[in-house]
Amino acid sequence: MNLRYQKLKARLGMSEMVILDGGIGSEMLRRGVTWESHKVESEPDEIRSIHADYIRAGADVITTNTFQLARRSYMNHFADPAHMHRVGAQDLEARPPALIREGVKRAMEARERTGRDAVLIAGSMTTLDWCFRPDMAPSVDAMRTEYRETVEWFENSGADLMLFETFNSSKEARMALEAAREVGIPAWVGFVPDDRGRLLNGEDAAQVATALAGIEPDVLLFNCAPVPDITRALGELAKVYRKPIGGYAHVGRFDPPDWMFTDEYPPDQYLAAARAWAGFGAQVLGGCCGTTPMHIEALKSGLPQTLTN
Repeated sequence: MNLRYQKLKARLGMSEMVILDGGIGSEMLRRGVTWESHKVESEPDEIRSIHADYIRAGADVITTNTFQLARRSYMNHFADPAHMHRVGAQDLEARPPALIREGVKRAMEARERTGRDAVLIAGSMTTLDWCFRPDMAPSVDAMRTEYRETVEWFENSGADLMLFETFNSSKEARMALEAAREVGIPAWVGFVPDDRGRLLNGEDAAQVATALAGIEPDVLLFNCAPVPDITRALGELAKVYRKPIGGYAHVGRFDPPDWMFTDEYPPDQYLAAARAWAGFGAQVLGGCCGTTPMHIEALKSGLPQTLTN
């Protein structure tokens, strides 16, 4: 645990509010840059600019543009490794660690250019397979191997912590957390809730808390769901969980493969929802798909600096 993270963890212990950044891929789309291949190599200036804008908006933690960057993300396009080697691009084996390294580097460059050295860089990693399909999770042995490999890439690249986000089951979250503990990097977990406040595999808040006993993340969050679903989930979690919690909702609609921007949650309306989340005790708040630096600026200026009991 580096000094930067030690200071942030102390803030969590003092019930201080911590602000996450907002959407990365959707913000790229909003600025006219497609998100395919993550663009951390081909559009470095734009990626740096997005990170820097979130830092200037007040984010204490920024996330790397590395969502779905794991070896399996490329393998799933092919029948097997032999097929990938025969018809795929020659660099596919080396692409995930290279892009993760470049993704962390873009965030580090933005932090340096804005002069806010205290800002932390969270390595963004989702489930090994499709994040909205818990039934597609690989075997325990595969998860153990692949999470360890990918987390090591993030740690070696200089990430301050792991943000395992848009998870759909406590089983897979536990595998990810075990990998982070083995590698020696702090970790947070964000789960996707449904409209009942349950995970996509049906687990309720109490079941999640029980399943993660002994390896709890430093912060347990809900993300990548509509505002009302995040509100419901945080309300349920607050009843059964006493460690730091948080949330970051999406605004808009998914129109595969892109994001559809809508206007039902402009920054002031999003802030109103976030105040309700803080009322449940959530102290790490930010935005997911569709949110912008303006949303994060509203959270920074409109939320209390410290939670009150």
